[in-house]
Amino acid sequence: MEREARAFWIRSPGEGEIRDVVLPEPGPGEVLVRTLFSGVSRGTEAIVFRGGVPPNQHAIMRAPFQDGAFPGPVKYGYLNVGVVEQGPAGLAGRTVFCLYPHQTRYVVPASAVSAVPDEVPPERAILAGTVETAVNALWDAAPLVGDRIAVVGAGMVGCSVAGVLAGFPGCRVQLVDTDPSRADVARALGVGFAHPDQAEGGCDLVFHASASEAGLARSLELLAPEGEVIELSWYGDRRVSVPLGEFFHSRRLTIRGSQVGAVPPSRRSRRAFADRIALALRLLAAPAFGELITGESPFAELPRLMPRLAGGELPALCHRIAY
Repeated sequence: MEREARAFWIRSPGEGEIRDVVLPEPGPGEVLVRTLFSGVSRGTEAIVFRGGVPPNQHAIMRAPFQDGAFPGPVKYGYLNVGVVEQGPAGLAGRTVFCLYPHQTRYVVPASAVSAVPDEVPPERAILAGTVETAVNALWDAAPLVGDRIAVVGAGMVGCSVAGVLAGFPGCRVQLVDTDPSRADVARALGVGFAHPDQAEGGCDLVFHASASEAGLARSLELLAPEGEVIELSWYGDRRVSVPLGEFFHSRRLTIRGSQVGAVPPSRRSRRAFADRIALALRLLAAPAFGELITGESPFAELPRLMPRLAGGELPALCHRIAY
C-alpha cells in the first residue's frame, strides 16, 4: 500500500505550496481514501488564502480536518470526493464525499465519509458541501408553497440555494446578480434572473449571498412587509453597514443568520449532520447543478491557481481540482 500523499498548504497569506504527507496505517473503523476530485469553495477559501479570517473566528472557522492554524501555515478545504481503497466491507471500493482538504490520499474515521449515490457523478459530488449549506438555509427559512423568493448573489452558495428552491411548487424564484453571465446558470437551474436594479420586489423571503453591503441593502429593499432576509454571506474581517433606518422598522423586517455549523433548531431533534449531507448528495442527481462547476485544473497547479482565484483574475463558481 502506498503510504505517502501530497497536500496543498497555505504557507502564509497569499502563498501556497504542495507538501509531502506520511499517512498512518488505517485502524479499525477507519478508511483510506484516494482522492478523485476536490473543489475550491471560492468565497471562503479566498478569504482563508489571503489571511482574512478574524482572530476571534479562528476556532469557529476550523475545517473538520484542517491542519495548522490561521493565518498559516494551514491546510484548509472541505469539498473532497474519492474512492475508499481500504476500510470496512460496506465502504471498500465505494465513491465517497468527505469534508477534507486538497490532498491526494487521506485516512479518516469511516463515519466521516458519505457514500455518493450511483446516480451522482463523482465530478459533480464535490458540490455536496455547498448544497448542504443550501439545505440548512432552507431549513432555517422554511419557505412555503407559493412564496415569492429572491436569492441575491449568484456565487456557489446562492446558485445552490436557487437550485434547491427550483423544485418548490408554486414559488417565484429569482436569482439576482450584477454579472449578466449568471443568467445562463439561472436558466439551467430553472429559475428567473435579474440585475439588482430590475429585481422583483414584494418578496416573502430573500436569501443574501453576495457578501457585499450593496447586496444586503438591496435584499432588504426587495422584502414585502414582515419579510425575512436569510443572511448566508461570510465577510471575514470586513465590517459592513446595515441600513436599519428608512423602512426597516415600519415594514417589520427581519435579518436572520444561517450557518452550516449547526442543524437548525426546527430539525435538530430529528436530523443529524449525516442526514443533511445524504440529502445534499441525493439532490445532486439533478444534472443542472453541474453548471456550478466552471473550470478544472490538475492538483499540481493549486499553488499557482489559488492566487488567481482569490484575486478574481480567474472568475469561477466552483473550480474543480482533478487528481
